Parts: sequence; structure tokens; C-alpha cells
Amino acid sequence: MDTNTTSYTPLPGDPFLSGPPATPRRPLKGFAVIFAAVIFLMSLVALIINQGPPQQDSHHHKKQSASTASSETTSYSRLPRGIAQGVSAKSNPSFSDEASYNWTNAMFSWQRTAFHFQPERNWMNDPNGPMFYKGWYHLFYQYNPDSAVWGNITWGHAVSIDLIHWLYLPLAMVPDRWFDANGVWTGSSTILPDGQIVILYTGSTNESVQVQNLAYPANLSDPLLLHWVKYSGNPVLTAPPGIGSTDFRDPTTAWIGPDGLWRITLGSKVNKTGISIVYTTANFIDYELLEGVLHAVPGTGMWECVDFYPVSINGSKGLETSANGPGVKHVLKASLDDKKMDYYAIGTYFVENNTWIPDDPKIDVGIGLKYDYGRYYASKTFYDQNKERRILLGWINETDTETDDLEKGWSSLQTIPRVVLFDNATGTNLLQWPVEEIEDLRLNTTEFSDVLVEAGTVVPLDIGTATQLDILVDFEIQVLETECVNGNGSVGCGDGATDRSTLGPFGILVLADETLSELTPVYFRVSNSTDGDVTTYFCADETRSSKAPEVYKTVYGGQVPVLDGETYSARVLVDHSIVESFAQGGRTVIASRIYPTEAIYGAARLFLFNNATGVNVKATLKIWELNSAFIHPFPLDQI
Repeated sequence: MDTNTTSYTPLPGDPFLSGPPATPRRPLKGFAVIFAAVIFLMSLVALIINQGPPQQDSHHHKKQSASTASSETTSYSRLPRGIAQGVSAKSNPSFSDEASYNWTNAMFSWQRTAFHFQPERNWMNDPNGPMFYKGWYHLFYQYNPDSAVWGNITWGHAVSIDLIHWLYLPLAMVPDRWFDANGVWTGSSTILPDGQIVILYTGSTNESVQVQNLAYPANLSDPLLLHWVKYSGNPVLTAPPGIGSTDFRDPTTAWIGPDGLWRITLGSKVNKTGISIVYTTANFIDYELLEGVLHAVPGTGMWECVDFYPVSINGSKGLETSANGPGVKHVLKASLDDKKMDYYAIGTYFVENNTWIPDDPKIDVGIGLKYDYGRYYASKTFYDQNKERRILLGWINETDTETDDLEKGWSSLQTIPRVVLFDNATGTNLLQWPVEEIEDLRLNTTEFSDVLVEAGTVVPLDIGTATQLDILVDFEIQVLETECVNGNGSVGCGDGATDRSTLGPFGILVLADETLSELTPVYFRVSNSTDGDVTTYFCADETRSSKAPEVYKTVYGGQVPVLDGETYSARVLVDHSIVESFAQGGRTVIASRIYPTEAIYGAARLFLFNNATGVNVKATLKIWELNSAFIHPFPLDQI
């Protein structure tokens, strides 16, 4: 199936205005047939174990000439893609136009992930409108059907029965009306109590003005939701006075208040103050802007992809988006255009005046906690009524050049879906953890107990293939010289894993080759101040992850609470060019985007390391090799 085609066609009338649409649906032989076909296909995957690399190329890619690349590559002396159109940057202006590393086809092939969702080809960015409907998880996403760089943004569409194995569907919506002629941009879905589904999304008009539009399924009895209708009266919202025409985007999932009205919030800014504004609606066509703002934080700039949802302070389950009352906190998250990071804060929602107040103003939105301290942006959550959990999805973009991406023919991917819970142990953090379904990919297991890693040493771990892994590791510190404990050197993550201090860094080296010419350390770094306060940072050092000079490489990390009685624990998912790392049950998370040239296929290795000067560490690990996920076109010809 060619997913560059679309099933979206303009349909007459607006069935949304008169109840569920009566449009005849695509003939189906029954949902059971669909489900059986998918199960059959997925069963084949269970028999497949990663068989290692394809034949290595003997030739190298030729760099694209200026004449052939000029129509698609950005001149990096100009603004990056997206800025001129009124959205966040979608290219890397600090890099050269030409890739300076001689990549081979085998290297590019290895970079494509095995169990993270990404399209068959071309560019992808923000996740849109995720939901669970009639047995299927639906993921829409920002997509360019024509190229591996940003532009011509449409809504791609895929479905899954388990959030791991995905099936591509035809495009859901394309930019074909004046109100979205320059892009069908980010939006959210809401499932109403009567079973109807509404999607609100930002359209960039034929004059590049940001407006909010309504869309809905043509046929609610179709579990695949193949066809979508854009409301003929779009746009349903335009920017209010005082808001710039390119500073008004990304409506949230709606929630209902005690007055029976639905509410949505959108991101914007006033000068350098990031804000979220709230509208009420009874029918998703007519809206009233409420006085004031849901929240505002000076100095944080434009808020994109705002998300707002409840969490239970004492429970282990997610909450439906409209939940409120005793035992409930609310999370407000914004993607900061200026910083290109997703920040969140936990607080209290006062529905009577539609305001939200953070529990701790010192860690407010944009100045405190991040969902992910690595390569991560434009995230969105949804309530999974199937398993009573809140699921978080986020976009991981590339750190190489557009020239490289055009050579590969694809760019970007989505994180492994994460379950989000309130951390009642700290009272200040969220916990993010890979969905349990990822464990179905686990194959052979290797365990290590109490491995001693002395100060200044590296210990190899013999596990075989090391490019698709699920790693659980716990570290315990053994202090060597107590009188030296306070001499800690650099703060935070320091200058990377080679920046030694008394209590760290220590951790694991993933995607390393035998000679350690390439490696990516994921590590803890502990600081013990003179007054006895202990601060721990969780970090990922990409600076030696690749020999390719054009790739952006940095040290990522953030503070992580480690409570009394806890060991230093981490979970690390390795999937070729993606490493997702979770510390202390998911209090701090880092997504790394790396492109090794040596540590690939059978040459990839795993090590423990301890670069502290004053402690030994003992490590206990459980490591699974992971199978590949089934991510293919939906067999529509079998319906």
C-alpha cells in the first residue's frame, strides 16, 4: 500500500450538526476479519529474530550536488524551516549543507529503528489526536508525504492493537482548503459521551494565519476511522485581540466542567510571556473566550502543544481528562518554542474561575521540570480507557543534516509510548515508564549480579547482539575514602562522562565498539555538599557517540531525586539510533538520537563504567534482547 495516497475526500453537508453521520462506510467483512488478519501477520513476527546486518556496502553514498539538492535542502544562512511559516524550527541551521561523513547504505539502513514508530518514508513531527476506539489505538502525526524535510504538512494515520505493532493507513487529512492551505497542523481528539469524535486542529490559512478547525469521522461505525470530514464552517476559532496571527495554535483535548460546557486550552504568548488561554463550547462550533488565562509564566516565550490533564495523587491508574476533585492534581505542560524542550508542572485546577496554580512556583512551567531532558518535543497525552491509563507520546527529531535525511529518505520518529503517573513518593515529579506491551518483544535474557566496577575502570558485558535491548540496572556505591567525599568538582552532568568527581560519573556504555572509539555513556553523577545535602543527576553523554562531524552531539541530563533506601536504578531501551533512558522509576528521562559509524550491527557492545575517584560501585543487571515490532501497511485488500 502506498501511504502517500489519502482517503480524505471532501464530503457534502455537515452530518456532525445533526448527530452521527449517515454516510455509507467502506464495505467491511467484519471487525473480526480485520483483527484476525492482523493477528496472523503479527504472529509471523514472533518467529523472526533479528538476524544481524545485511551485506555491508562496498560503495559510499555520493553527496548530493547543489543543483539536485537546492529544491529541498535549506541554505543554513537563512532561517530554519518552519520559522517563516510561524512554527518552531524544523531544521538544523547550525549544520553545513553537505554531509562530511561518507555514510554507506548499510549505515543508513542500520539507523532505522526496529520497535519505534516511524513512517515508511519521508518527514514526520508532532503526534496528533491519539485515542483508543473500537479496539484500535489511533495515532495521527504531522507528515510530509513528498519529502524527508518539513513542508506540505498533512495528517498521517496509523493504528495498533497494542501501541507497539503499528499498521499504516492512508492519510487522514490533507491541506486542501483555504483554512488549512499551508498545513494541517497539530491538534487533539475528544471522544464525546454519545460516542461522537471531534478533532480540533490548527490550520495555516492561504495567508499563513493560524486558525482552529473542526473535523470528525465520516463513519463512526468504521473502527479504522478511514475517512474524515472537515466542517464546512471552518475556521471555528480565530486569534483574539492582542494575540499575533502566528501565535495561536495547538488546541488540547477538551474537558467538561460542572456547568456542562466543554473547555479547551491553546498556547500563545504576550511579548515574552508564555500563556495558555481557555475557551468554552457547547457544540464545538461556537466558542467563548474566558476572561484571563489558565496560566502564564513571564520570560518563557511562545507556548506550543500545550497539554492539560488530571493525575491521581494516590492511585496507580490514569484519569479521564475531565476528572477533578479531592485526590486529583492537574499537569500543565508546554513545548517552549524558544528552548525546544517540553516543560511541565504539577498544580491545582480551580474550575470556578478556570485558573491553574503550580504547587511550587520555583518549578513552574518553563523554569522547572522537563518531560525529557534529551532530544524530545511536541508531546501529547491521551486517556486510554481500554486499560485505564494515561499515555504520553513525543517526537524525537534528527540531529544530522537535511542532506543526510534526504539520502536516507526519512526523518524523525515517535518515542515508545509511556505511561504517566504522579510520583507520590516525591510529591513533585511525574513518573514515565514504557508501556507494558514493550515487554512482549523480549527474547533471551542475561543477568549479572553484584558486578564490581572499581574507580576508573570499564567492565565489558558479554551479551551478544547489543543494538535492540531492554536493560534494567541497579548501582550501589562503596565509598573508598570518606574524607574525600566532599570534593566533587563540576556540578550537574559536568562536561560529560570523562569529567571525574568523587562520587561519579558511573553507569553503562551503550552502542560502544570494542575499542571504545564510539560510545554513549548513560550515567549517574552524585554531589555531596559540605552541609550533607546529596544531589543526583542522571545524564547521557553523546559527545563520542559518532565519528560523523556534522552530527550534533551534546551532554543531556537533569536532576533526579533518589530517596533514602533507594539504589541508583535505571532502565535503558536501545533501538539502533535511539536510546531512551529512565532513572528512578521514570522520575527523569532522556531520549538520545545518535548515529554511530563503528558501533553498529554485530560490532555494538555494552559496558559498565565507573569514572568516580572516591567510590567503587556494584552493579546488578537484567538485560533482554528485543525483537523487532511489526510496523507495516494495513492489509486493506483483505477487508
